[in-house]
Amino acid sequence: MANTLAKPRNRRASINLSQINRHTEKDQVVAVGGKVLGAGTIRHPVTVAAFEFSVTAEKKIKIAKGRCLTLPELVKENPTGSNIKVIR
Repeated sequence: MANTLAKPRNRRASINLSQINRHTEKDQVVAVGGKVLGAGTIRHPVTVAAFEFSVTAEKKIKIAKGRCLTLPELVKENPTGSNIKVIR
C-alpha cells in the first residue's frame, strides 16, 4: 500500500464499486489507494476509505448504508489497521 500511495496521482488505482461489491462482505472496512469510481452497484453496507470518491460513488455507497472516509480519517478510527481489506 505504501508504494501505491507514493505514486503520482495519475498512476494510482481507480476502483469501481462493482469491484468493491464483488470482493467484500457486509460491514467490512476497505482501503483503496486511489479513487473510487461509481461504475457498478454496491449491494451491502461497507466502509470505504480512499484518496478520492466520485460523486456517483459516494452517493451509491451512502444509499447502501455504507460510509466514505479519507485515509487519514480511517487511521484515526483504527490506528492499528486491524480488520481492514486493501483493494488495489
